[in-house]
Amino acid sequence: MLGIDRPLLHAARKLLYLWVRTHVLPQEPASLELDPDKPVVYVLQRRFLSNLLVLSRETDAGGLPAALKPLAARRVRDSRSFFFLSRPRPWLFARGAPAYSSLMRRLVAAAHSDPTFDVQIVPVSILWGRAPDKEHSIWKLIFAESWGRQRAFRRLFTVLLHGRNTLVRFSAPLSLRAIADEDRDREVTLRKLARVLRAHFRHQREIAIGPDLSHRRTQLGGLLEAPRVRAAIDALAQDQGGGPAVLRRAQAQARSYAWEIASDYSYPVILIFRRFLTWLWTRLYDGVEVSNFDTVTSAAVDHEIIYVPCHRSHIDYLLLSYVVFNHGLMVPHIAAGVNLNLPLLGGFLRRGGAFFLRRSFKGNKLYAAVLNEYLHMMIAKGYPIEYFVEGGRSRTGRLLPPMGGMLSMTVQSFLRDSSRPIAFLPVYIGYEKLFEGRTYVGELMGRPKKKESLFDLLSSLRELKHNFGKVHVNFGEPIRLADVLAAQHADWRAEEVAEDARPAWLAAGIDELKARIANGINAAAVVDPVNLVSLVLLAAPRHALDAQQLARQLDACRRLAQAAPYAGRVQVTALPGTDIIAYCEKLKLLQRQTHALGDVLYFTPDDAVLTTYMRNNILHLYALPALIASLLTQNRTLNHKHLLRLAHAVYPFLRAELRLRWSDDEIDAAIGVCLHALSDMGWLVRSERDDVYAAPDILSDEYAQLALLGQALRPTLIRYFITLATLHQKGSGVITPAELEALCHLQAQRLSLLREFNAPEFFDKAIFRIFIDTLTQNGRAELREDGKIHFGEALQKASGEARFVLPIDVRQAILHMARADTDTGAPDDDARREAA
Repeated sequence: MLGIDRPLLHAARKLLYLWVRTHVLPQEPASLELDPDKPVVYVLQRRFLSNLLVLSRETDAGGLPAALKPLAARRVRDSRSFFFLSRPRPWLFARGAPAYSSLMRRLVAAAHSDPTFDVQIVPVSILWGRAPDKEHSIWKLIFAESWGRQRAFRRLFTVLLHGRNTLVRFSAPLSLRAIADEDRDREVTLRKLARVLRAHFRHQREIAIGPDLSHRRTQLGGLLEAPRVRAAIDALAQDQGGGPAVLRRAQAQARSYAWEIASDYSYPVILIFRRFLTWLWTRLYDGVEVSNFDTVTSAAVDHEIIYVPCHRSHIDYLLLSYVVFNHGLMVPHIAAGVNLNLPLLGGFLRRGGAFFLRRSFKGNKLYAAVLNEYLHMMIAKGYPIEYFVEGGRSRTGRLLPPMGGMLSMTVQSFLRDSSRPIAFLPVYIGYEKLFEGRTYVGELMGRPKKKESLFDLLSSLRELKHNFGKVHVNFGEPIRLADVLAAQHADWRAEEVAEDARPAWLAAGIDELKARIANGINAAAVVDPVNLVSLVLLAAPRHALDAQQLARQLDACRRLAQAAPYAGRVQVTALPGTDIIAYCEKLKLLQRQTHALGDVLYFTPDDAVLTTYMRNNILHLYALPALIASLLTQNRTLNHKHLLRLAHAVYPFLRAELRLRWSDDEIDAAIGVCLHALSDMGWLVRSERDDVYAAPDILSDEYAQLALLGQALRPTLIRYFITLATLHQKGSGVITPAELEALCHLQAQRLSLLREFNAPEFFDKAIFRIFIDTLTQNGRAELREDGKIHFGEALQKASGEARFVLPIDVRQAILHMARADTDTGAPDDDARREAA
């Protein structure tokens, strides 16, 4: 035990912990699933007194078997229950067999002597500060955890400088019996156990501080020598006339692209960011709630992680890195738009792991080659990566259709070298109040998107005086790339794919990957107090409800999310309705009007517009129940077969707009779960004899609650009818998709003015575009060579079935507008100008 008596060790431990502060993973020791009937032996990688003292303290504090207690296994007795994997050799330059711990040797010998003997070997990683091995000379970086060897003098400074940022990770136990049974030779088992432990510690260090990095200039130099980049350089030089001078210019251009793109990860900057962000979150938010991070930890053991979060705010970049770093893993390298490469800020972001790429580089083959090779280099070296598959920030709160660019580059890199498995981690990020909310509203109203500038960034600091509630970060189910590819092409591993080749099955594989990522993000949504109040109150007339009615509806919607769960990863607030109301009043989102007959709670017009964003974060969770509610309140009774037929008619459009998770084969079962949940809540009445569902009595509280749920989906259904009615009035083969999109945008805008659908997202062009695309994809309409939309009876029938979904006054208002536009022709001109 390093030659020190146990009382002295305890005294040294108390002295050390006057300074040292640790972050221990896992936070719940029970998750290690230790067998109480088998002895536990801990193993530390590096032989330092500081490591032993930390191990001793954390096993005692965490309720684990004590590391300093004597080991009392059947065939092995020892004064302690730990050993060090690495031991110093007897001479400075000695060579020969590795020096194994005597306890490790005796344990292996006992396992070979007694086939029933077993112990649980628990590797414990202790990292004092975390930094990649890079070209900085900053004092703290010199003594941070790295891939280099440490001596006792260096370790002393490491503890002094980084003792307050110490990560302790207990890993799942290894069975000595399982390893010994693999081979009869004792020395072979000893070497195998040491090799397994070395690989484990190396991987734990890699996921915490990143792979062993070389000098940045060396990395980029190797990138420019890659065959793909060399070929692009030569091709550009040839296109420009050839010759040594032209070749040098092409090489310089490639080098410029590489430096424009590449990150410059810096641990000191990461520490600055961490301190700054801790302060920022405290000023802006009431906390950052993280769920299911154990998913990341488990996946990182044997996969390279690609984080694919939804994109709601510029804060997303910083938030996810902050969460990952605080949970003991390496900050990912983040794909950021070159618009964020601002003076000063761009340098900080680059050193925080950001690499910058242009929004569009179509036709620039050299830039594409450099970017592809840079991404491949990072993937091959095992760097965790983060990018936003939506391509840009959502302005409405809905998940945008995933883009395939970065996904395609990632998949093609994996096809080149699949030795390191890749797992995509969908991440839901939800804000209770959005930093950019008013900017998004302005853009939806038609204001041009403003270019980012340092001045705007500094101006936004004024928002620090406001309270933005909590932020919720929930990690979805990992998506293993190998599984996705195998589902599309079982023999993909055996097939050699050239660097620039795109196999015929690849496009379908990327489409499947996009769908799984979108489903994974939506399946990790968080129902928080703000988005739940937004869902309910925006469905009410004038965005106002009696306080008691609002509390009851909030409680009912919480129960519905649990009774008809969208997915197992969805998190639902535990606050009851009255507490949710109090919480939103504290955030100054809800206004209260006192009244003798009962207080009324409402949104101001401005807050009603802003909270549509929050409602849309979770609208997909309630889409099916709300559709059923809308059908039953409109028709009062429907038999099961008719209800399913109407739901099937609407579902493809809901699925495309809200990225719903169920396939056509799964939707009937999902509707069945919703019907059962609504029936149990008393919101539906089912007649078993004739299989008919009916709404409750129209004067009952249950009917009012069902109607309010149905109203949540009403703006969506109205948009669909606007499109169908407009297309039907124009006629087949008359209008292009762009013209129809622009005309529907204008009509929805006008309807919102006339009927108080108070939200610019109601007439968002992108949503109409999705609906029009879905019409052609599911065969309701056809886009022919003339560029016009052609349709037949199927579309006319769909338009006619709106009577089962929407009230007659709404249908009449829309049809009146559609006929008026056809008669006057003036809006057509506006639509053509917008389409152009």
